[in-house]
Amino acid sequence: MTDPVTTTGRRLRVLHLVGSPTSDLMAELSVLYAADCLVATHDPERHDVLVAHVSPDGSWRFPADLARATVAAAPAVGLDEALARLRAEAPDVAVPQMFCLAGMTTYRSLLDLLGIPFVGNAPDVMALTAHKARAKAVVAAAGVRVPAGEVLAPGERPTLGLPAVVKPVDADNSSGVSLVRDDTEWDAALAAAREHGDDVLVEEYVDLGREVRCGVLEVDGRLVGLPLEEYAVDRETKPVRGEADKLRRDPAEDGAGEGPGEGAGSLALVAKTDEYAWILDPADPLTARVHEAAYAAHRALGCRDYSLFDFRVDADGEPWFLEAGLYCSYAATSVVAVMADAAGTCLPDLFRAGLDQALARAVHR
Repeated sequence: MTDPVTTTGRRLRVLHLVGSPTSDLMAELSVLYAADCLVATHDPERHDVLVAHVSPDGSWRFPADLARATVAAAPAVGLDEALARLRAEAPDVAVPQMFCLAGMTTYRSLLDLLGIPFVGNAPDVMALTAHKARAKAVVAAAGVRVPAGEVLAPGERPTLGLPAVVKPVDADNSSGVSLVRDDTEWDAALAAAREHGDDVLVEEYVDLGREVRCGVLEVDGRLVGLPLEEYAVDRETKPVRGEADKLRRDPAEDGAGEGPGEGAGSLALVAKTDEYAWILDPADPLTARVHEAAYAAHRALGCRDYSLFDFRVDADGEPWFLEAGLYCSYAATSVVAVMADAAGTCLPDLFRAGLDQALARAVHR
């Protein structure tokens, strides 16, 4: 595709939509990834960058960068003034960097309403995949294996046999996930899941062989599977991945304490170390099986630009779809970016391809 810089004769105005209107944790996680993205994709010859930060109180800020002090010093404005600012700035394309449900849906719809094309999946697809049971139903209808399961409303009891995995139906980062092996464990597992939402998904436990994540890119109208990321799991010591395998909070440093996580130190990404996950050799026979299932899931869910799925692999080597996590912040630590780099596509090229595809959709709609 032709480089947008040469077709427009000027640098692209790229909006990074950051933060969370609902959660301090999600706002902090968004900034963590987005700040990395701004550094990793910095290209002043091609891009002018605009940052819009949304806080849990609903206010907007337009900081020059995502340093904590810079964000705090930027004037807070309401929605009306923020929309006027976005119209005046007239970004060519946006990169959504919000991970909460409202950020994935309402704020992407706002970009659509403003006529700002954006990289990544549409808000209706994000809403579908945020609900694990609905996503599984759609993927199962496309012929992909999924664990049997049931959604329990408040007060309902499970009917599924043991062992079973209990999780919130619409939470991320393995929050509230438990493995139940004995009937005496149900109450604690259901209570842990309901700390994150009323409805709970109870799933058949797929006996562990392996667990992997698969990324898919759309390239010139075709789907390209990326090298798999394999997780450190063990049938006895770590049969399912928990919240501690995803995020941690480092000890507070002197002078810290402003903003989200005050007094608790910086948020850090656990799953980015070799102790927890690694890129699998593409020659591994598992890769082709997982790619086939991932392509079917991508198409069934209506994904675009990229997709990312978790699969449980049973003892016979068959992949079972667990969930979709349709995020790519284009940070150096983003899973899709790490996978693409392992396949020979550097992050700046991946980022430019995403911008190009979003701009092409705007031209043809």
